[in-house]
Amino acid sequence: MGGFGALDLARLHPARFCAVGGHSPALWRTGGETPAGAFDDAEDFSRHDLFGGSKRGRAAVWIDVGRDDPFFGAAKGYAQLLRSAGRRVTLHLWDGGHDRDYWKQHLDAYLGFYAEALARCS
Repeated sequence: MGGFGALDLARLHPARFCAVGGHSPALWRTGGETPAGAFDDAEDFSRHDLFGGSKRGRAAVWIDVGRDDPFFGAAKGYAQLLRSAGRRVTLHLWDGGHDRDYWKQHLDAYLGFYAEALARCS
């Protein structure tokens, strides 16, 4: 759960990041949506709840997700939630699924986002 993990780390430590990306992040709106083993228990989900947790931070946020990705709705919803909280969010809704071919196809765009964000960081 790399995309989820990156977004969660930036949420938990907002002063440490100037850019964060979730590339088809595995996101769930509620603990009841998660598969067995994704979190230890309800308390663990609550500690890492991106939808219910803090939206503060200075990091530029990139979220992309494929239209065939099972996390499409949640990723789009999370980007909208961050925007409504005043965060800078780049959102891309592309063709594809939750797989290596999707990520490889967009690698240049990811690297461009990080290069620009890091250049603006002080």
